[in-house]
Amino acid sequence: MQLKKKLGVFLALVLAVSLNTSYIFSQDSSPTETTPTTEQHATEHATEGGHDEHKGNDLAIWSVIPFMIILLCIAILPISPHHIAHWWEQNNNKLIISGVLGGVAFGILAANGWIGKIYHTLVFEYIPFIILLGSLFYISGGIVLKGDIKATPVNNLLFLLIGSFLASIIGTTGASMLLIRPLLKTNSERKHVVHTVVFFIFMVSNIGGSLTPLGDPPLFLGYLQGVPFTWTFSLFPEMILAIVILSVVYFIWDTIQYKKETKVDIKQDVTHIEPISLSGQVNFLWLFGIVLSVAFLNENYIPAIKHNPYIGFIREAIMIALIFVSKFTSDPKLREHNKFTLHPIQEVAYLFIGIFITMIPALILLESNGKSLGVTQPWQFFWATGLFSSVLDNAPTYLTFLSLAKGLTGATNVHQILANPEWEQLLKAISVGAVFMGANTYIGNAPNFMVKSVAEENKVKMPSFGGYLLYSFGVLIPLFGLITIIFFR
Repeated sequence: MQLKKKLGVFLALVLAVSLNTSYIFSQDSSPTETTPTTEQHATEHATEGGHDEHKGNDLAIWSVIPFMIILLCIAILPISPHHIAHWWEQNNNKLIISGVLGGVAFGILAANGWIGKIYHTLVFEYIPFIILLGSLFYISGGIVLKGDIKATPVNNLLFLLIGSFLASIIGTTGASMLLIRPLLKTNSERKHVVHTVVFFIFMVSNIGGSLTPLGDPPLFLGYLQGVPFTWTFSLFPEMILAIVILSVVYFIWDTIQYKKETKVDIKQDVTHIEPISLSGQVNFLWLFGIVLSVAFLNENYIPAIKHNPYIGFIREAIMIALIFVSKFTSDPKLREHNKFTLHPIQEVAYLFIGIFITMIPALILLESNGKSLGVTQPWQFFWATGLFSSVLDNAPTYLTFLSLAKGLTGATNVHQILANPEWEQLLKAISVGAVFMGANTYIGNAPNFMVKSVAEENKVKMPSFGGYLLYSFGVLIPLFGLITIIFFR
């Protein structure tokens, strides 16, 4: 009953956001302007997200302050004095922070005529984003991988490799939510587990989703822009190099940590062996339904969406329907076994609504001033896209730098870029940068935060925002430097 109430609150929040932003948008009509038809109005704001003529010149640099503050809250509050950290642990308090800072950013944007951009971001980006994550999270929570194998470095590495493979098929969110609980269960007798979760985020929640548009949101947006479905297969060399190097580093690291475990813990790990079994297999069918919805319910297959983007919400309607199908076709005991709660997805929903709104000024300024960054070479696109993807949502960052690449090359569409090998290298750099460097921080890609939250629910003391950066700077940045030398010089 409690789970039903929480699920209802979550869906009500999404609906409320949609209705409220729709109301605000409906009030944003100037009496001095010619009022377009409803369909033209919707299409303009769905495709452009705001007023074209502004070009970001009317936004001051200080407009990004709310975004910087929300990042600082995420980084600092969890490691503040106990009473502050405890206050921050409550999801409702995260929503308060998101609401206040999002409200400030809303006011700044509204004062400068960017109501349409806010509407576009919330309705056509945030709502599909959170419904996709929520559906993958809930459905995968009904799949139980029972058993407890030895938490040896070899077995842990197998989890990471299987997850990396699955990430390109069912998405980084689906693979992460499917495997993180079994991995934590397997390692429940061990004390040194944090590094395993961190590498799980690196490999499964990010880099593993490189090979198909279903793997990671930036690649899906590229697919909608005209990138062929199979083109992302060409990113296999970059992905396999990263996965192999991370696998070697992890195996050495976990071997060292495994030797630090006490004899009592090792004995418990060995004696608590249970055969591996899988339950809730019907949910794989519903996960496949999510994949099909993402792949085919878009303007490439439904041309009417180009003229009325609201038709595209049939995809989200089907995803929500699949949540309820999963609920009524799964034994409730399966989610109880997984210790499943809505806390992780609520945390993502509450924080990211603030992040989505407060990052709008940063994205507008980046798009309007991108050329002044001097980004012209593949390695520059790789690092610029990646570093911005580390702190901004990697999907809109991908589109921003794709737009910058079009302006640099003079290409009017993706097909022209792909027809020129030198220009295609720019697209590869943007794609790899957005997907790979989403692993640099907890907020670079949504599954990162979800995995962190699930791990903490299972009593794993995850590093703070800054502590996580130490892992990424120590492991990922040297790896990305090597990738630069080999692929993007």
